[in-house]
Amino acid sequence: MASIIRPKTFAHVVYRTYRFQEMLDWYVKVFGGKIQYQNPVIAFVTYDEEHHRVALLNLAIVKGESQARTPRGQPGMDHVAYGYRSLRELLDKYLELKAIGVLPYWCIHHGITVSLYYADPDGNQMEFQTDSYTSNEDANAFMYGPGFAENPIGVEFDPDEMLERLRRGESEASLLLRTQHLPVSEIRGSMQS
Repeated sequence: MASIIRPKTFAHVVYRTYRFQEMLDWYVKVFGGKIQYQNPVIAFVTYDEEHHRVALLNLAIVKGESQARTPRGQPGMDHVAYGYRSLRELLDKYLELKAIGVLPYWCIHHGITVSLYYADPDGNQMEFQTDSYTSNEDANAFMYGPGFAENPIGVEFDPDEMLERLRRGESEASLLLRTQHLPVSEIRGSMQS
């Protein structure tokens, strides 16, 4: 039996809230955190060298706008994230799960990570991700840059197409960098309304 690919890290947790600023203030205060990025819809907080450990989604803005993607629309945990060592390993995990009939419901290149989102039988959501940058300093610089401010959610991608590009010899490094000319994710557009 082949060995199962396991995550390298537990990366972050995302919460949905109607008390966006109150929650943000609480996580900064309780964890001695630092706000990495904030707009009216989403905020990212870290308490160590990682680009983010906690993210908050403002339900006062996104509720009703993203019901198809997040039907629960209630305050609480949105998802937890697990980190993989490389893009190749993340895509190998995708193939491993696909072979047993487990498919992601959303594949998105966030810019700081390339991510596959899955849901368990109860609907609990999880993000399997690999970092796009080799250092946290570079990831943080991306989060402070104009590309992230323009599109903090990311662009959707097809994991099978990405695998094919790797097989044809395209480097992981080139696939990990999100270029600004890519289209904004559909969910991002709905959150701008």
